[in-house]
Amino acid sequence: MSLNGNLSITYIGHSTVLIQLDGVRLLTDPLLRKRVAHLTRLVDVPLPEAWDLDAILISHFHWDHMDPPSLRLIGKDTRIIAPAGARTYLNRRGFRNVTVIGREEQIYIKGVRIMATQAEHAGDRPPFGPRLDSVGYLIEGDYQVYFAGDTDLFPEMSDLGRRHLDVALIPVWGYGPTLGDGHLDPYRAAKALDYLKPEVAIPIHWGTYAPLGMTWMQMPFVNHPPRAFESHAGVLAPDVKIVTLEPGETYTPEAHYFPEN
Repeated sequence: MSLNGNLSITYIGHSTVLIQLDGVRLLTDPLLRKRVAHLTRLVDVPLPEAWDLDAILISHFHWDHMDPPSLRLIGKDTRIIAPAGARTYLNRRGFRNVTVIGREEQIYIKGVRIMATQAEHAGDRPPFGPRLDSVGYLIEGDYQVYFAGDTDLFPEMSDLGRRHLDVALIPVWGYGPTLGDGHLDPYRAAKALDYLKPEVAIPIHWGTYAPLGMTWMQMPFVNHPPRAFESHAGVLAPDVKIVTLEPGETYTPEAHYFPEN
């Protein structure tokens, strides 16, 4: 995997994105298994041992965003940054290098600032797990990258927009034929761009997993959401450049994107 330059963003799949900014490597919401509960992965499973991560960013504790087996594949000693209240749950599962962060709080890794942002999404882990806030992350160095996690629209997105975002990683769907509350569909994701006003938007949270029994069909929810997002964005946020990455592809400001090696 080539990761040259000050910024590169690789869409691993679902809500998992590998971000390199100013030499710092961050992985969001790792979900790296072929089978997760009732879901099966539709694309290749990546090889996390080659990533040499500085930290993992966890947006919330839903099963498709905080997956302990995927964290173990990366390594128990890798630093995890997670919402406030997550430490005990993760420590009990063998993850000791945990930093917790509340909304609007920030930390620095090698000069790159990471700030937890608001997210409008339920933070419980059913049936008996902890109930925590959901967050997004603003990552700032030579570029400013916003990872939304899972969220619905909220007015304070316009505050992020005033920061002159270079890239916004925006969820546009989920993993099945319907969406529950607290999610962005392609239309609402395009409306979010009017708040955020990034230079570039990359749709995430699509095309990676599907419920068992639906994998043999070319279901519209698998590949249609980013195309619908592109169409809506062309009307609602025509000044934003949309870069749709297939799982495994990488965006750089210089080359736009290239396939993973």
